[in-house]
Amino acid sequence: MSGDRPRIDTHVHLLAGIDDGPATLDESVDLARLLAEDGVGTAVATPHVRPDHPGVVPAELRARCARLEEELRRAGVPLKVVAGGEVDLIWAGDASDEDLRLVTFGQRGRFILLETPYAPLPRHFDQVLFELQLRVPGILLAHPERNPSFQQDPRRLDELVDRGILLQITASSLVTGGSGSGRSARDLVKRRRAHVIASDAHGAGRVARSPLAAGVEVAARLAPERAEWMVVDAPAAVLAGRTPQPPDPPPRRGRLARALGFG
Repeated sequence: MSGDRPRIDTHVHLLAGIDDGPATLDESVDLARLLAEDGVGTAVATPHVRPDHPGVVPAELRARCARLEEELRRAGVPLKVVAGGEVDLIWAGDASDEDLRLVTFGQRGRFILLETPYAPLPRHFDQVLFELQLRVPGILLAHPERNPSFQQDPRRLDELVDRGILLQITASSLVTGGSGSGRSARDLVKRRRAHVIASDAHGAGRVARSPLAAGVEVAARLAPERAEWMVVDAPAAVLAGRTPQPPDPPPRRGRLARALGFG
């Protein structure tokens, strides 16, 4: 398992002035500092890649991450920044192969963070998703627990997972718990269907409500063997372009064993 290895946050709006994340470079540094204090060693900068955020230019993302890392070194913030994006499905379908590669994790062309719509899903959503897999083999679906269609019919997510889609749960959903998204997130973790926990932080002022560490604490009560795996080993595999291999589930105990105190 992870031991004391730094965590990886695969979903952070960290780059300044291009989407609804930090407005200035100083605000980006403040957010990065809070992430580092929360145990994060690597953060993937995932600005919204969709038409309503024209400031997000795929060809500029690597340089923006390098500039931020340089600023973090000067500020003494021990955080590595990896290029990526939170990608709209329609945008992805229209993008060139090169632009699509530039918004994948680390620009490797292997895994992409796809934004789950907030509205009820269209009937053809699954088909479009699998067509995208022909261009980018690995898909990490961002915050599926927030979608009403998935909340009403969790079997749709089970089918996606069975066909190779990975699920990223937001830490704040696990922490709040009582809402529809909270119940869905906890159910996915408990049933070992979620693969990654991320903060989806948009600024330093909002980190306090969705810290990664608090989400891991909740996950540890629901699926103890997977909690740290979802913020260390699984995201490390995704960044390396490999499919995460989940840890073995705990052995099931029979009623007699539990009655004797072995459960």
